[in-house]
Amino acid sequence: MDLRDYVRAIRKRWWIVVGTLLAAMTLAGVITVHTVPQYASTVTFFVTTPDSVDYQGGLFSQQRVKSYANLLSGDRLARAVAADPSLNLTPRQIQARISANPVPETVLLEATVTDSSRSRAQHIAEAVAVEFKRLVEILETAPGAPGAGVKVEVVAGPVAAPAPVAPRPIRNLVLGALCGLLLGTGFAVLRELLDTTVKTPEALGNLAGAPVLASVPFDSIARRAPLVVGSGKRSPRAEALRQLRTNLQFVDVDRPIRSLVVTSAVPGEGKSSTACNLAIVFAEAGKRVLLVDADLRRPRLAQYLGVEGAIGLTNVLAGQASVEDVAQLWGTRLWLLPSGFLPPNPSELLGSQHMADLLESFRSQFDIVIIDTPPLLPVTDAAVAAVRADGAVLVTRAGRTTTSQTDTAVRALQTVDARLLGCVFNMVAINESDPYHYYDYSADRTEGVGAMPMPDTESVLVGVAASPSGPPTEARKESSAHSADHDGVNAPSWS
Repeated sequence: MDLRDYVRAIRKRWWIVVGTLLAAMTLAGVITVHTVPQYASTVTFFVTTPDSVDYQGGLFSQQRVKSYANLLSGDRLARAVAADPSLNLTPRQIQARISANPVPETVLLEATVTDSSRSRAQHIAEAVAVEFKRLVEILETAPGAPGAGVKVEVVAGPVAAPAPVAPRPIRNLVLGALCGLLLGTGFAVLRELLDTTVKTPEALGNLAGAPVLASVPFDSIARRAPLVVGSGKRSPRAEALRQLRTNLQFVDVDRPIRSLVVTSAVPGEGKSSTACNLAIVFAEAGKRVLLVDADLRRPRLAQYLGVEGAIGLTNVLAGQASVEDVAQLWGTRLWLLPSGFLPPNPSELLGSQHMADLLESFRSQFDIVIIDTPPLLPVTDAAVAAVRADGAVLVTRAGRTTTSQTDTAVRALQTVDARLLGCVFNMVAINESDPYHYYDYSADRTEGVGAMPMPDTESVLVGVAASPSGPPTEARKESSAHSADHDGVNAPSWS
């Protein structure tokens, strides 16, 4: 990862950084509130040699100051101070409350006493001032000498600070914020490093070994308006689907695509809505389109278009009905062949010779046949159907489908020698710097278009606006109006 990748990871997972920052500051605040206030009293000693005031004497005093720092925090001075019964503290407790700080390049030595009681801190500091001076005189007086070779005098204090020295709320919050920021950034970057999902079209293309035919942006209103009709025709999502339509027409100019399978690696990637909208934009371009719901496990197309789907493809394959009886015209150039009843053997039906004959007849009657199939990883239906078609389009959800899932899906198509036409990078997060914002798509697109709600995860993309029994949606208006606004397109001659 380079610097740009780190910045992208932090921007993408900013909530981790903010959450960790707030948690660290909250923890710092809790610790600050529950910390017992500590008061400090400081006394300063001056160390000198009475018999020498030259440079050598000064150096000797500085060396003594370093030794006296250890003496101040030692147990011998603590025992002498603890002898005062009014303190009611053990020598170890006294020793823990005393800290020494030699002032660099001087002969000054500071002793600080910290205690939860301001008066007791002052009392201990006063005792230290007396006992330390006495202890030095004892230690520095040679046997038979008239006096000590080193003299210690109190030059400042003991002085007790008026406010507690701990805790320090501002310092603690600042430190908490810095720690939270660093931890949050680390967590965000680590999460990015551990994230195996497909994040960019370039990564998807390299992984699949096939071109990315379109990057479809995430649309917040797709839940209640899944179809790109009405005001949805002006959305960035509709423009991306038109780009997909154009790219499919030029995938192989020597062998134009007449039938294609739309599938995905796992559920919830928006394959059914992509197939449905792709059929709509092909019909919008004047093509005669047949949309086949070959997802014989969890069919969705009839719900999206607001038509009856109880009888359809499976009834035709079982010989219970003819195609002209079950195919339904939606609009003026789009026919839908619903799934029909759910069979116990979907893979066998899709791989049957009857299915192959049906697809061959569809190619001669329609400009494009779009087949919606189940995901590749759970079942083999899509791979079986892809062999019968001119190729397959793999829909991958940005930031959700993993690299291993995509790789397995591609291998499933390669195993049966099915042709992968390309990939669709779906639900891509966009910002104002993306080219989709070049045009003004601010028109009101709040009118619902779709069918009844679906409980599966795919409804995140293709959610709905009304139930079949409710008021007519835009989809049903489009379908019911075909008899009134039919532009003379001839119905197919079913074989």
